[in-house]
Amino acid sequence: MKLIYQFLVNYFVLFFFAGAIAQENNNAHNPIVFADVPDLSIIRVKDTYYMSSTTMHMSPGVPIMKSTDLVNWKIVSYAYDRLTDNDAMSLNNGKNTYGRGSWASSLRYHNGTYYVSTFAATSGKTHIYSTKDIEKGPWKAIEFEPALHDHSLFFDDDGKVYMLYGAGNITLVELKPDLSGVVPGTEKVVVENASAPAGDNIMLKAEGSQLFKVKGKYYLFNITWPKGGMRTVVIHRADKISGPYHGKLGLQDIGVAQGGLIDTPDGKWFSYLFRDYGAVGRIPYLVPVAWKDGWPILGTDGKVPEFLDLPKNKSLIPGIADSDNFTRKKGQPDLPFVWQWNHNPDNTLWSLHKRPGYLRLTAGRVETDFLSAKNTLTQRTIGPECTGYTSVSVLGMKDGDFAGLALLQKNYGQIGVKIEGKSNVIVMINASSGEPVEAARIPVTENVIHFKAECDFKDKKDIANFYYSSDGKNWKMVGTPLKMAYTLPHFMGYRFGLFNYATKEIGGFADFDYYRIDDKIIN
Repeated sequence: MKLIYQFLVNYFVLFFFAGAIAQENNNAHNPIVFADVPDLSIIRVKDTYYMSSTTMHMSPGVPIMKSTDLVNWKIVSYAYDRLTDNDAMSLNNGKNTYGRGSWASSLRYHNGTYYVSTFAATSGKTHIYSTKDIEKGPWKAIEFEPALHDHSLFFDDDGKVYMLYGAGNITLVELKPDLSGVVPGTEKVVVENASAPAGDNIMLKAEGSQLFKVKGKYYLFNITWPKGGMRTVVIHRADKISGPYHGKLGLQDIGVAQGGLIDTPDGKWFSYLFRDYGAVGRIPYLVPVAWKDGWPILGTDGKVPEFLDLPKNKSLIPGIADSDNFTRKKGQPDLPFVWQWNHNPDNTLWSLHKRPGYLRLTAGRVETDFLSAKNTLTQRTIGPECTGYTSVSVLGMKDGDFAGLALLQKNYGQIGVKIEGKSNVIVMINASSGEPVEAARIPVTENVIHFKAECDFKDKKDIANFYYSSDGKNWKMVGTPLKMAYTLPHFMGYRFGLFNYATKEIGGFADFDYYRIDDKIIN
């Protein structure tokens, strides 16, 4: 009898673990995207999903991503090439727009046209972009004052167009039929103290509005943050868009919040949200949604599940981040969508054609530091760990030029080659403290030098190490570990960056032979 009992225990243990392994191997897991894709807005058109997100001071901006399964995404477009050409957006006259630029977007599909709207303190305006072809464009741009904070664009069944916006109190306005501005006199606060379902002691007033209409009822999603608590989803429901709205707490688990609702062609419902995850940025999650008494019930027993009844996650490479050998065939765009410039670039100072197979960055002005330097080309880091590589040819660089590989945030790190007279010097800069410190300098004789940076985001460890190599195979660690930190002045996850700037005279250029990214650290 004892042997039979032990056999049954072992059988059920093995059955349980086999089921868990099968689920892990065959189902999607959270986070859906382990990279900085915040303020997401998602639509479904037939069996295809599109998602917009925030990249603020980057150009081009408002990335559009595509998926056929809600899990695996690929960047396919941007809503704009340049938000505006003022000094702040172009890093001119000592100004910048770090942590600003365009914020939370609202993505919609209405009568055969795609719309994405955003707002920007940098321009002081609300921006609406539209196209018949979301992947190929072209995009039509409309802008008007003021900048409506964290708004939700909404096309109602009666033909009218609205925006809900604000923080704390949520305001409804009607837009003109051509979307060129607000209809005067239509402003109305429809939800007072939208944070109330989460309590009275609030640190972040409810914002991030996203409005949906399901079976004739209006559902408004917001994020709020109780003091001593975590980011929280609050939901309000109404029979009319003008209210009255009745609210309840939607989800309060591991700080996953801000987003909305999406359904699948076979009738499943999910809520898309994001989570602050240290230096890698704000990363997307999905939670299942059930409907009860006319309310969306988020999560599994109020919790964010690890696994989801959706197809398995694939690598974020090449859809969200990707390697590049800088070789272009005829008809290909110069830069794939994974790349964005830090602020508006000067397009006269970069090229993939002056030396085919290389990215050439030319120094067009003398810079005081890395954060003010123009034409740093970036793409996302990815979690839980990743490595970025590049190589630099120094033959076109001038005295004082500095070129190489960076991890961009306020507390940045750099490794590169600096020309000092007739000498080449490997320099590592560590700004973990908030101020740049030269952590190493190594004289070298090579004219082609390889660099890499390794990022460890596991359990929010947020440590990066920098290396150089003369052959791209044998690597030497340089300087000190960079303690990465997600800072509000930049409000963005760390990005790999390729840079070249002058500190003495203009006109020098650096040629980058390749950029590679791995989703692991290879020692």
